[in-house]
Amino acid sequence: MTETQQFTNKTVLISGASIAGPALAYWLARYGFTVTIVEQSQTLREGGYKVDIRGVAMDVVERMGLMPQLRQASTDMRGGAWVDASGKALATLGPELIGLRSPGDDEVLRGDLARILFDATKGDVEYLFGDSITDMAQHADGVTVGFRNAAPRVFDLVIGADGMHSAVRRIAFGPEEQFARHTGMAVCAFSVPNDLGLDRWELVHPTPGKVVQLYSTQHTTAKAQFIFPAPDQLPDRRDIAAQQRLVMETFADAGWEAPNLLRAMPESPDFYFDTVSQIHLDHWWDNRVAVVGDAAYCPSPLSGQGTSMALVGAYVLAGELRAARGDHDAAFPRYQEAMSDYISRNQTLGWSNATQMVATDRRAIRTQTTMLRMLRHMPWKGLALRPIIKPIERAANAITLADY
Repeated sequence: MTETQQFTNKTVLISGASIAGPALAYWLARYGFTVTIVEQSQTLREGGYKVDIRGVAMDVVERMGLMPQLRQASTDMRGGAWVDASGKALATLGPELIGLRSPGDDEVLRGDLARILFDATKGDVEYLFGDSITDMAQHADGVTVGFRNAAPRVFDLVIGADGMHSAVRRIAFGPEEQFARHTGMAVCAFSVPNDLGLDRWELVHPTPGKVVQLYSTQHTTAKAQFIFPAPDQLPDRRDIAAQQRLVMETFADAGWEAPNLLRAMPESPDFYFDTVSQIHLDHWWDNRVAVVGDAAYCPSPLSGQGTSMALVGAYVLAGELRAARGDHDAAFPRYQEAMSDYISRNQTLGWSNATQMVATDRRAIRTQTTMLRMLRHMPWKGLALRPIIKPIERAANAITLADY
């Protein structure tokens, strides 16, 4: 009898086809599980903003055999500059400063990483695009899942890898309000024409309490990002027009390229808007249902840690299920136990990054840009950067990966 035939549970439904879901599917399929991924988008979501992969997450990519594809997709950013309202550079930074990454870490567009993971799993995993989970009923032998379009099906296990606003988490654990912790900031990002001709270059325009960012990893398209204090009353998550009005009103006086970027916003194909928040759960599972990635422990969209946490979480969850031969009662608690310190450290770092990213007044902006300008020319800048990079390195490596 093969190992896969001895599994207690073999069929697994994963909700979400971004990063955590396909990464988890990769390992589960490799271990002999039968995996289905349901994704509400009609197709794989391409594009997206740039994301960091740090520390042990790079080890996960290496173990998946996907390092050549990842390196090929690297943004390979050359650097960037802080600019004033006229576009004049206040401080210019090289790649070692703009990304604050350690040697060996990398950065890719979220959509490129999603494509790499999809290509690595599409031959072994069933994908259901254009559908979503509407209800779940757990029983002794599995989970009966209702879909928006497909007929109901029964799976042994269901895993929510469907992001900060996870439907699986809501159905199994309760309303999002119970688990979300807000930093008080909001973020908006979307693609725009690369009218400034940026070549792997990032521009940052700070104003009191707000930031406009623009970068490009290609010649034809750039990414605009707006960070600002979240109002007490936010537009509905599905009301894109209201979200865009809020961003236009908030940055009406921001100067620099903001008016041009805002004019391009309604036509952008990948508009994104959300609060800068974290997700905290006491338990990442309920009987046969578990969550992974942002659905379980989102560190905030501005943390720079979420993609790494998703990759590592997927590896550990799949590994514990394999080690327990599919016994969810044993695997799910071990998954959380193995990950808890790593998650705690990265969420702490993510909160700090998100809340300190925006200077509150003009004096703080002057101090920030002066320090950045001086740092680039310091002969000992490597030593000066250590207090900044070391906490990131510690958090990114705060787990020892088991060899499952």
